[in-house]
This record gives sequence, C-alpha cells and structure tokens, in this order.
Amino acid sequence: MEMEYPESSSVCEIEEEEEKEEEKEEQDCVYVAVGKSNTSMHALSWTLNNLVTQSTIIFLIHVFPQIKHIPNPLGVGMVPRNEVSVEQVESYVEQERGKRRELLQKFLQSCSSSKVKVDTILIESDLVAKPILDLIPILQIKTLVIGANKFHLRKSKSRKGNNSVADEILRNSPESCKVRIICEGKEVNEQMMMSPTNHTSMTSQKKEDNHDSVSCICFIPKFK
Repeated sequence: MEMEYPESSSVCEIEEEEEKEEEKEEQDCVYVAVGKSNTSMHALSWTLNNLVTQSTIIFLIHVFPQIKHIPNPLGVGMVPRNEVSVEQVESYVEQERGKRRELLQKFLQSCSSSKVKVDTILIESDLVAKPILDLIPILQIKTLVIGANKFHLRKSKSRKGNNSVADEILRNSPESCKVRIICEGKEVNEQMMMSPTNHTSMTSQKKEDNHDSVSCICFIPKFK
C-alpha cells in the first residue's frame, strides 16, 4: 500500500498508522463527521466556537464510497472496474482522491485559521452511519459532532422516510459517547431529534452488511 505524508495544509490517505495512546490521553479529542453537505461546515464551526480548548485536537471523519465502477473509456455510462485496465482504474482512483483533498481542504483551513490541531480519518464504505458507529468503541470516542439540516430533523420527528445519518448514529451510539447534533449553527437536543418510534436495532444490519461495510480506515498524522 502506498503511504503519503501531508504538507502543513494538505490531505492524504494513509492506510495504517500506530496510535500513540499516551498522547491521546493528554489531548482533548473531538470528532466531527464531515462530507459534501453545508451542514458539515456548520458542525465544524460550532465545534471550533464551543468545544475547543488549548489541548483540543479535532478529528475529521469522512466516509467515502467504495469504487466499484469507473467511467466507460468509450464515454458512455459507467462500467465495472474489473472490466477495464489497472491503469484506468488507478487513474480514476487518483482523480477521486484529488476531489477528496479539495473537499477536505476547507475544513482543514478552518481549523488552521483557529489554530487548532487537526487529524483526518478517511473511511471507505458504501454505508455512512454504521462505520462511524463501529469506530466509536475502537477509538473510544467520547464526543462526536454531526451536522443535520431541518429537512432531516422533520423526517426524524415524524415517522416518514428513512432515518438520517445523524438520527441513526444518535439512536445507536453507546452511552459513553456524547453525540452532538448541529443544525444551522445551533445544537439540537436529543428530544428534538428522537421520533416516537422505538430505537432502531442495528444487529441485523451488521450481520447483513458485515462483509462490505468498511473497506479500510485511514489515519492522517496531525499537523504540527
């Protein structure tokens, strides 16, 4: 596997890195889920304004889908990656990696402007909520911040449609992890998020999706 080391404000993917438990214990770790939605920046901005101390390090969690298809070399539609050459797959993977760098750069810049240490955790998965939930006990996450929009909040409070990522994580996270939901720059309390339905059990989903839930978890060295 290739290993890349970032410059002071760049993003790269590293497949394996040994964790330094002593350093983590001394730091105030806050995890923020980020993606393409504007709610992600709202969540990060709220975190920077409300949770940051001198010892805080922010971990940006970004889940991106597994690449199973790439653009057809003939220019029409998508084709399975196993039907094209290795070079074509690598070229497309690199393009997608560049898009992720560009996406995450604004979050990194926001932390840098606030003089806050930041790490990035990249997860390759076709699901979003489940791999983040799986990460909570692995990294012993105590504070997780997630952005949500009003539309998803309305769906959560009603019984219509599927649960949002924020709602699913809030319902299924362990008590040891404080999940903070941010909507338009303000924290939403648990009563506002929870719908009248019973908590969703993820046991059956874990069994069903266990084989392809998470392809890899990537850690980025913190900026100095």
